[in-house]
Amino acid sequence: MLKICAICKKGLLVGRNVVRKGQAKKKGGTGKKIVRTSKREFLPNLQKMRILIDNKPMRVFVCTKCLKKGRILRA
Repeated sequence: MLKICAICKKGLLVGRNVVRKGQAKKKGGTGKKIVRTSKREFLPNLQKMRILIDNKPMRVFVCTKCLKKGRILRA
């Protein structure tokens, strides 16, 4: 089973962690510099539930935004 929402297809997003070094200019330094970046993943808030899809109960992942909006029918 994929880690994506069965209703809105929300899934993994890829971003970066940015590491900065140095003292800020307003504190008397020469400014902050970016020294390295590393990849990271932003995961959606998924809950495993039994819902009706085409009038059949299935166990799938649903994001909390779809739960709050009431887009699902519980089995």
